[in-house]
Amino acid sequence: MKTITARILAAVALAALPVFAIAQETPVRGGTLTFGVAGEPNTLDCHATNTFAVLHYVAPHYSTLLRFAPGEYPKIEGDIAESWTASPDGMTWTFRIRPNVRFHDGTVLTSADVKASFERLREPPTGVVSVRKAQFADIVSIEAPDPATVVMRLRGPDAAFLPAMASPWNCIYSAQKLASDPEYPQRKVMGTGPFVFEEYRQGQPWVGKRFDGYFRQGQPYLDAFRAIPIDGAATTNALAAGQLQAEFRGLGPAQRDRVAASRGDKMRFFEGDRISVYVLALNTQRAPFDDVRVRRALTLALDRRVGQATMTRISSVRNAGGFLRPGTPMAATPEELARLPGFGPDIAAARAEARRLLAEAGQTKLNVRMISRSIENPHQQLAVYLIDQWRQIGVTTENTKLETAQWQTTLLAGNFDAITDFSADPVDDPTIQLERFTSFDRAPNNASRAIDRTLDDLFDRQKRELDPIKRRVLVRQFEDRLIGEASTIPLFWAFRIIPIASEVQGWPFSPSHFLYQDLSTVWIKP
Repeated sequence: MKTITARILAAVALAALPVFAIAQETPVRGGTLTFGVAGEPNTLDCHATNTFAVLHYVAPHYSTLLRFAPGEYPKIEGDIAESWTASPDGMTWTFRIRPNVRFHDGTVLTSADVKASFERLREPPTGVVSVRKAQFADIVSIEAPDPATVVMRLRGPDAAFLPAMASPWNCIYSAQKLASDPEYPQRKVMGTGPFVFEEYRQGQPWVGKRFDGYFRQGQPYLDAFRAIPIDGAATTNALAAGQLQAEFRGLGPAQRDRVAASRGDKMRFFEGDRISVYVLALNTQRAPFDDVRVRRALTLALDRRVGQATMTRISSVRNAGGFLRPGTPMAATPEELARLPGFGPDIAAARAEARRLLAEAGQTKLNVRMISRSIENPHQQLAVYLIDQWRQIGVTTENTKLETAQWQTTLLAGNFDAITDFSADPVDDPTIQLERFTSFDRAPNNASRAIDRTLDDLFDRQKRELDPIKRRVLVRQFEDRLIGEASTIPLFWAFRIIPIASEVQGWPFSPSHFLYQDLSTVWIKP
């Protein structure tokens, strides 16, 4: 078992390459990092969202229980946890909390704060949203027997428990403040991270200043950071002019080339696959998208081979694939994928079947009213692709573009027929990557709002299966059914092209645009 598991983990690490270690030079304190973010936050609550347009602003202000070790992805280490142990059956986990952690208001962090934060994640009170609720559904109880100890008891063993604990979305909040106002993280930023929140107004820079009481001695190195809401051509222009030192979500190839031509050796580029698949969600609570024949027709119409070749040239996406990153151990092989609706080699036959299904469903004049994010790369490029592909089976499309905050609000409220979406995670693990596609009543971030108890059962079974070979069988059954039901349609996987000014040091590249955004290891070379 240990040998198999080691082989699986090694394969995951290889699939995530390239990973760049933190610079070995001695860091220098001082300076302000200025970077761009393609969107503005619709909430300040880490627990309530899954978009970088929240995390890239708030991550520097918070700590988590565990984290992915900077420069050593996918190794897991303690953040506010000093150490942890598991019972032999894997159903009881005990965490020891560091003694020197303080919130930005000066209060000492204890096990009570960890307990309150994870209780909020697994069973959010009225008015609070936890989009990763399903990830923590197996936690039966959380105990804080003393200020330095947290004990979590599970219903059963969980193959993804530690990666879930290390998620950068699991911000630790003040139990005292949550008790007086469970919704305070939606409006106020106050954590134990390396930077104290300074100011933000819509359309203006988000500013954070060094927290001198940060528990990691000597960090952070920066005096401050400024996150600038900016997108599209404006981002490219600002990078090319040296007004921005970085953009951590990623550029398209043409943007990269223009910045490189302008900045020369004053700008570096880190490139590699990203754990993020762009998808289209169909609202299964609205006709005609409650009919599987209509949904399946829309995925059958897509020529993903042509789309992949085109999108690779113009955007930050690469491979067509399913819901798990192509080439990783649990993902479908090309042969397995080719047997699923929308991924076969004969596009003419697929489109003929799509037309037949629409006729059978009485939808020969189908009009899709689609919501998409206003971000050009790649959301609007994907919208153009979908419109063109559906036109070839007689389907018309109305595309409405929304800014990130309004798009996120619309998605969570279900005010759409179809919406371009994404599934992005900090690590390649089926439990973490697939939980949002379980039934809507247990996964509120399932944009399709579908209810499928067969998927729920398969998800729970794979989560508890510790044998990676047996687990893969269950994962394949889950993904095969999910693609066949087509409530959410997978499109293309993302590729990261990260521009960073040469003077900016210490930022570790990874395959996730959610990791290492607390900026604690970043420094500016004089």
